[in-house]
Amino acid sequence: MRAACGQPSRPPHRTWQHGGVTSATHSPSFPAAADPADAVLLGLDPEQREVATTLRGPVCVLAGAGTGKTRAITHRIAYGVHSGQLMPASVLAVTFTNRAAGEMRGRLRGLGAGGVQARTFHSAALRQLHYFWPKAIGGDMPRLLERKVQFVAEAGARCRVRLDRNELRDVTGEIEWAKVTQTVPADYPAAVLKSGREAPRDTAETAQIYAMYEQLKRDRGMIDFEDVLLLTVAILQDRHDIAEQIRAQYQHFVVDEYQDVSPLQQRLLELWLGERDSLCVVGDASQTIYSFTGATPDHLLNFRTRYPQATVVKLVRDYRSTPQVVHLANGLLNQAKGRAAEHRLELVSQREAGPDPVYAEYPDEPAEAEGVARRVRDLVAAGVPAGEIAVLYRINAQSEVYEQALADAGVPYQLRGAERFFERNEVQKAILALRGAARSGGNDPLLDDVVELGSQVRAVLSSTGWTAEPPAGSGAVRDQWESLAALVRLAEDFARARAGATLADLTVELDERKAAQHAPTVQGVTLASLHAAKGLEWDAVFLVGLTDGMLPITYAKTDEQVEEERRLLYVGVTRARHHLNLSWALSRAPGGRASRRPSRFLNGLRPGSAAPGAGTAAAAERSPRKRGRRGPVLCRVCGRTLTEAGELKLTRCDGCPSDMDEGLYERLRDWRAGQSKEQGLPAYCVFTDRTLMAIAEAAPSEGGELSMISGVGARKLDRYGADVLAICAGQEPGAEKADDA
Repeated sequence: MRAACGQPSRPPHRTWQHGGVTSATHSPSFPAAADPADAVLLGLDPEQREVATTLRGPVCVLAGAGTGKTRAITHRIAYGVHSGQLMPASVLAVTFTNRAAGEMRGRLRGLGAGGVQARTFHSAALRQLHYFWPKAIGGDMPRLLERKVQFVAEAGARCRVRLDRNELRDVTGEIEWAKVTQTVPADYPAAVLKSGREAPRDTAETAQIYAMYEQLKRDRGMIDFEDVLLLTVAILQDRHDIAEQIRAQYQHFVVDEYQDVSPLQQRLLELWLGERDSLCVVGDASQTIYSFTGATPDHLLNFRTRYPQATVVKLVRDYRSTPQVVHLANGLLNQAKGRAAEHRLELVSQREAGPDPVYAEYPDEPAEAEGVARRVRDLVAAGVPAGEIAVLYRINAQSEVYEQALADAGVPYQLRGAERFFERNEVQKAILALRGAARSGGNDPLLDDVVELGSQVRAVLSSTGWTAEPPAGSGAVRDQWESLAALVRLAEDFARARAGATLADLTVELDERKAAQHAPTVQGVTLASLHAAKGLEWDAVFLVGLTDGMLPITYAKTDEQVEEERRLLYVGVTRARHHLNLSWALSRAPGGRASRRPSRFLNGLRPGSAAPGAGTAAAAERSPRKRGRRGPVLCRVCGRTLTEAGELKLTRCDGCPSDMDEGLYERLRDWRAGQSKEQGLPAYCVFTDRTLMAIAEAAPSEGGELSMISGVGARKLDRYGADVLAICAGQEPGAEKADDA
């Protein structure tokens, strides 16, 4: 049923699927209602148009970064609604974050399809669970445990395991992974082993804490977010009448970011669908970066197997990034391996040419941070808004040095993943002040002779200490000012989009945004981890700390783990619209040994570097281990001609990544110390550090391999060979004492 003027009719607020909750308004433009159905298709490229007009049967959209996937699927829903093929209340669009769901709701409302439900998996499941609990279970639904950490800490204490803050985070993550993969505590150790997952601590101990955590929740009548999905799945499996009621309501499904679904979310989706196939999924296997949470691209990659008749559409026209950025992104994926790489999309930029990516090498991390801060300051001075610049790193621990450098440079910044916008004390006080002014209306002296909404907001916020000009420097005072300035900008956007809007209208909008966690953008440089940057974009992006050991991270051991690290860098690169800067530091601290190497993912892409594997064969041919061969010796990693004695011993550049087994190296050092003491010789007379490094890198398994390492002559092979080979094999060296020197 449709209302007049092309507006969707509003379902009764008492129905379970709506519950009286309104969606957040899309920022910043708040577009007006769309024209009739054909007008919805205007401006779509041929592939997006195919997505929008294919409304029946299973549809799989393989959408590369920046190709307008959200535009395609929202216009698809809107076209279906305006053409009468889809009833708004019969469509459920699901995604993975409140922000993405809020953006989707805003776009749908702007296109005249505001009655469509756009939610996260958890939000949709929680709404269904609330509604059906009395019928399916009876009584009051258990309370929702929003933060697990306290319960996990108590569970650990009851198991006599003391966990520090980092350990708490690790165990909590493992519990979440177990639950989304539908693994019970008793099966957790075996599941970890089967998956190849590298658990952060003893799996039996984690299983014990997991079991106690579940017991604590049961005893106190609590459920967590994973339980919401598990319980909804259980009800739909056991109660066919309830499942049919939901299927009667929702007949068409759209799933965004489908490469990130977990087995549990996939099971819930299957129960929602039943025997039907009215499903549109959108994803990109090359952006799978959350496997540690249980996400897997298998459901996306196997879609055609499950639905042989599915329509598959590829979106490869990149509207976000310049050809230079896209070229680098494609280059990264061209070197990728594995199943996801087999389904990679070759992006084609639709933008005009821009500057080449900038690569920068620094002697140490503080120098890198200072260099990045200077470059950021130059971009801001050149007219790039600070809010359109991001500094992205692999782990959050890297942020501190950039916070300090930006503060020293006088550049405002915001930490993504910190306290939520609407939970900040200054924002809550500001909204209370605005609400009070809205209730007072014309009786508030602050609003005398102030008519325009933006000016009214500025006047009200001035009573809370806000000023039109930002405070000098950075820190908490500047952070508070930036939050209030974001409210002012939101009010101005709102006033432009809705003529005659009042303060009361604005406070309603703010309440809706708070409910949806749909915060406006604070005008400062964004500091964020690469994982937190997923789904976002900026005019200028700085990818920092790009060294082997950081990206790929040290604990990425398997081929698949390393490939996920490559995809993480790909996600970082594709966040940039125009400017892209990539940097690394050769040491951690000033004066430190320059032993770091730029990320292997950049080999063959950054100027002066060789493609992966280039020179390896030649290096093997001309290695100093092939004694008697003359001619240049090439680095076995990058192919550069080696000249230094230490490099010749290792057959690689000092700066090239080392595949040395650190544990083996330490065991060899300990053994050498014992030999040195026993024989009364300096340690280097047994083996030099470089020779031990070469041994630890080669990890020889027999005497012939050991003898080919520079520094291991026939005499030392005879004297120490058996011990060294035993250590390399993970055994204790022989009891026989070496001959006197």
